[in-house]
Amino acid sequence: MHPDHITDYISGVQLPDTGAEANRQAVEKALVERKGYQKSDIRVNIPLTIDIAGENYTSTVDLVAGIGTAAILAVKCVAGSLGACEREILAAARLVRNPPLPLAAVSNGPNIVVLDTATGKIIGRDWNDLPDRNAARKMLESHPPTPLTTHRTEKEKLIFRTYDSVYVNR
Repeated sequence: MHPDHITDYISGVQLPDTGAEANRQAVEKALVERKGYQKSDIRVNIPLTIDIAGENYTSTVDLVAGIGTAAILAVKCVAGSLGACEREILAAARLVRNPPLPLAAVSNGPNIVVLDTATGKIIGRDWNDLPDRNAARKMLESHPPTPLTTHRTEKEKLIFRTYDSVYVNR
């Protein structure tokens, strides 16, 4: 192992230890060990390309968790303030799949803010507030997400690009 690299908990791949990478590893581990997700349920660095006025903007979503092919949660992993990234991850959760993912979260590892993607409201500020894998399955069955309107999608694209473009370590 290279001294300035870290082994990704999900994929086993060596990654540069920059920015919030250690925090992302803590989040990945918590999703598996505390919340019961399988490593295969979690996708890392999901590409997100959006078209704004004919120009593509490409970024990634740190983590997307789900059950099989049904995604439920988008996570932004940060090294700093959680509040500064809430709106960005909401937009990402609304854009990364159609229909949008039901939940969004921002975490620095030990702390997490969980958001309802449909309403944008905070539903919890603790790891206990994030549904475990079984609760997530029930949530998907009982409350299937609804697609965004075209107008709302266009607004979310602008919001996502604005917040995402601020970060250097994407």
